Amino acid sequence: MLAAMAFPSVLPEPRVPDPATAPPLNWGILAPGFIAGQFASALRTATRQRVVAVGSRSPEKARAFAAEHGIPAAYGSYEQLVADPQVQAVYVASPHSEHAAQALLAIEAGKHVLVEKSFTRNAREARRVVDAARKRGVALMEAMWARFLPHTDIVRQLLADGMLGELESLTADHGQRLDPNEVPRLHDPKLAGGALLDLGIYPVSFAAFVLGRPGAILASAELTPTGVDRHVSAVFTRFADHPHAQALVNCTLAAKTPTTASVSGRDARIELDDAFYQPGRVRLVSRTGVTITSEPPVLFGHHGLAYEAAHFAQLVADGFTESPRLPLDETVAIMEVLDEIRSQVKVRYPGE
Repeated sequence: MLAAMAFPSVLPEPRVPDPATAPPLNWGILAPGFIAGQFASALRTATRQRVVAVGSRSPEKARAFAAEHGIPAAYGSYEQLVADPQVQAVYVASPHSEHAAQALLAIEAGKHVLVEKSFTRNAREARRVVDAARKRGVALMEAMWARFLPHTDIVRQLLADGMLGELESLTADHGQRLDPNEVPRLHDPKLAGGALLDLGIYPVSFAAFVLGRPGAILASAELTPTGVDRHVSAVFTRFADHPHAQALVNCTLAAKTPTTASVSGRDARIELDDAFYQPGRVRLVSRTGVTITSEPPVLFGHHGLAYEAAHFAQLVADGFTESPRLPLDETVAIMEVLDEIRSQVKVRYPGE
């Protein structure tokens, strides 16, 4: 553990490049749903990336999405999408239940692949996808966009500098009211529904980013009538590099919660406001209450997806096959944590 530094007067500047500076990559979007639309909009607004094709099981849906976002090619199957020679990278934006099969489809076609979070249903599927990408020599990354945002890099620097002192406590939550009639997929076990994989992945990944992998997990949940998790809380302890730290993570489908995060050390704490996983400010608070706050973000809301796309495009241009900001082994380890939570709360998906 680094010795605590003198409390600063300003926070460090983020080292994240402007997404518009990343070299362009030709993207194909697989599964044109809500998040795919946000991704396409972010790329068009804030980057030089090019979305050249979209694929759906419904030709009509693909054509409508292409028309809305100015995409030149629309395909009525995923196989046609990944076979398009103009497509260099595939963004997998389908439900969690389909991620493994569709990522493997793109990898087998020799495409670089960005897979929406959570990466797969479970760690077994994640390992299979990672092994295939490494064997094929293509770039692969989980689309945990929070890892690539400017305010996350400020947190990264504060932690690396030991600004908080010895870490003691982390809290993070993500709750949205997502009723069955509004978002039925999240209540469907066949689609790997539930709060944990869709919402809880953000607090769990944040805890991994700050503290690493926990040696012990204690989880509790309430399930929906369909058998997926409605509300999950978990306590993580026994971190190898932070022996005194505890993390409390929480997620729910039943209510809009503050969706905040904090990291507290013996000398100071970091606070991230709603929504902590989107572009935002960082607040550093000393143990005596002195507070400094970062500048507001340049991009807001889902336009922040531009940062992960730009990072991925730069990786490909530089000849790398995985990200140092979110290595594939860490993505697999996070899936193992999610597996352990689901095991404790007795949530199992069909076919597992």
